[in-house]
Amino acid sequence: ALVANNYAFIYGILNGTCNYILSEMTDNGLSFAEALKKAKSLGYAETDPTLDIDGTDAAHKLALVTSIAYGLPPDMGKIYVEGISGIEALDISYAKELGYKIKLLALAIDRGKTIEARVHPTLIPFNYLLAKVDGVFNAFYVRGDVVDSTLYYGRGAGMMPTASAVVSDVADIARNIKAGIAGRIPHLGYMKDISNQKTFMDIEDIISNYYLRINALDRPGVLAKVAGVLGKRDISIVSVIQKSEVISGHVPVVMLTSEAKESNIRMAIKEIESLKEVLGSPVVFRVEDKKLKNRRPDVDQV
Repeated sequence: ALVANNYAFIYGILNGTCNYILSEMTDNGLSFAEALKKAKSLGYAETDPTLDIDGTDAAHKLALVTSIAYGLPPDMGKIYVEGISGIEALDISYAKELGYKIKLLALAIDRGKTIEARVHPTLIPFNYLLAKVDGVFNAFYVRGDVVDSTLYYGRGAGMMPTASAVVSDVADIARNIKAGIAGRIPHLGYMKDISNQKTFMDIEDIISNYYLRINALDRPGVLAKVAGVLGKRDISIVSVIQKSEVISGHVPVVMLTSEAKESNIRMAIKEIESLKEVLGSPVVFRVEDKKLKNRRPDVDQV
């Protein structure tokens, strides 16, 4: 159905375990540890859930997607990966207040000569279709130049959905062997003898909006200092939340930034960490919100 298309982007929630955990944290106020324990008890998480919660499973799937869609050989080393184990209830709460949900999002975006391929926790607006994909459900949101936007949705964790997928693959293999046509069509979107001019984009070259949470001393001028550091890297602040609650002399300051190059945000974070008024490392998440974009292709309500 999609073979005639060039793909502007493919966004996906590709791991049912992670999506279940984040849904429980968002909807029921569970901590990460509590949500993971519940997922295990229901059979949605493995005894060792590392491959799921560190983003590796979703990245494996994204590697196949980029191969099929863009003709690039699967290369896990080229896909940037972050997991969900560091997400705190505090950030779930602030994201809600700003109008967002945090999802483990897999992104493949065509930038012409390069392809962005990354998996990481992402803030997406409540009204986006992917924000409504909760529990163990997975979804792909695809923009093709012929079909425009399409969404593919279904269960991504649990005994029976997994069994169904495995049996489907076995049946396809058996059918092809019986018909004598095994290997007639490449399983992926590339052939080794045909080179593809596209390459993977380095994570430091991407442009995104960012969510930052900083624990700062409760004194005048601190926010101005942080804004100054960001400004030096051509990063402006779109919105700020600063609570009055003081914890150990520090207050959490949350901000959304304008679009910025990843390398610039990383340099700014290093400098912010060095400020004596700031406690610890800032929390950083990327944000996908069309309303905040000014230099991105037409990525609509994912």
